[in-house]
Amino acid sequence: MLMTIFMIIFYKPNVNSVMFLRIDNNITHYYRKSKKGTIHPYKRMKGIAVFLCDNCGQEFKREKGKVDPRRLSDNYFHVCPNCDPKRFAQKRGVEKRLVWNLPANSDKPVSSL
Repeated sequence: MLMTIFMIIFYKPNVNSVMFLRIDNNITHYYRKSKKGTIHPYKRMKGIAVFLCDNCGQEFKREKGKVDPRRLSDNYFHVCPNCDPKRFAQKRGVEKRLVWNLPANSDKPVSSL
């Protein structure tokens, strides 16, 4: 609740878009046969991270084990498998250049911005 109030008060549409939604758990049940022929049930639990695409706004899922733990936050951009991440990155670069009013062939290093 406190986080919701914080997001409402300090919301900025260009910065505070929530793209990491949640982590779902997927439980799969299996049966195996022991050496003596007895059948035993067992289960495996897999975490699935749910994201919202920054490009098209569609919800998509990835296995939690295949995503870097640092990327499980809203500080990173997330692009679904249907969108092209390289085109998305190029669009974001153009937007940043327009904010700083820099031409594409500028020799100014990124660290000085």
